[in-house]
Amino acid sequence: MLSDDRARRALAALRRFPCRTLGRYPTPIDPLDRFGRRAGIPQRLFVKRDDAISFGFGGNKVRKLQYVLPSIVASGADTVITCGGVQSNHVRATAAAATAAGLDCHVVVNGTAPTPPTGNALLDRLYGATFEYVSAREERAPAMERAAARLRAEGRRPAIVPLGASTPHGALGYVAAIGEMLDQGLRPDLIVHACSSGGTSAGLLAGCAVHGLDAAVIGISADDPPAAVETAVRSILRGLGELLEIGPALESSIRVQVDDAFVGPGYGEPTPASREAAELMARAEAIVVDHSYTAKATAGLLDYCRSRRIGADATVLFWHTGGQVALFA
Repeated sequence: MLSDDRARRALAALRRFPCRTLGRYPTPIDPLDRFGRRAGIPQRLFVKRDDAISFGFGGNKVRKLQYVLPSIVASGADTVITCGGVQSNHVRATAAAATAAGLDCHVVVNGTAPTPPTGNALLDRLYGATFEYVSAREERAPAMERAAARLRAEGRRPAIVPLGASTPHGALGYVAAIGEMLDQGLRPDLIVHACSSGGTSAGLLAGCAVHGLDAAVIGISADDPPAAVETAVRSILRGLGELLEIGPALESSIRVQVDDAFVGPGYGEPTPASREAAELMARAEAIVVDHSYTAKATAGLLDYCRSRRIGADATVLFWHTGGQVALFA
């Protein structure tokens, strides 16, 4: 745990960062009583509804972009460049945020253009984004740099937003979100969420540390192995330590937990466990989860509760990071 002095210093630093509010907050915290009864599990379950963020079809990327966007606007940029897969939630949220700020958005996508566009790809085009396609994930970052160079040569002022807005500035959105949750009166023993590029995990972990919440945070990986995700999370935590003016004390106070046991055959591919989780969540609570991220995280939640890796008397929060648009792809 952080010392009281360091925690106060971090929270004071957090309040100094500009935030462009996108949507209405707080997002709801709802009980998952029917879900728990139907699943036959005894723990007290709740869900933090970031799928219900009212901007750009919601999701965790919106909270990150609220802290990333001000510096882009202040720099005088006129175009945002980012990357993702064909059905990327991050690309959709970034295109929406750029539009709201009066900026153009250019996207590098690995895969092929869907014909006709559906799901997030359809929304990206409605928000006015322009696209270029590459064949592999590894080609996205170099392609973004080339696009930025091309736009600068044309007299434009581009700014690159990395994959997932998973930067220390982006993670500030979830440091603040832990404070929002505590103001709503919930102090869970455990937070379970879907993770991939590391920004949400780092923000939740740092948020617990600086707000004095002694809760475990488990990220259910959507694709990468735990070691790769933890490396990304710890890199962001080091940056957060600097931003929050407490240095290495932040990272050293945190235990990172990532579980990739629910990925199945690959990213975005349903598993029997994710199908059960999605149907149970929809039929018990009328809440929608997707097979790329949140259905697999819900499957992880169920497994941890059923196997009693989580104590029967624990209070557990599922942090719903959105992604429901993918069901319409």
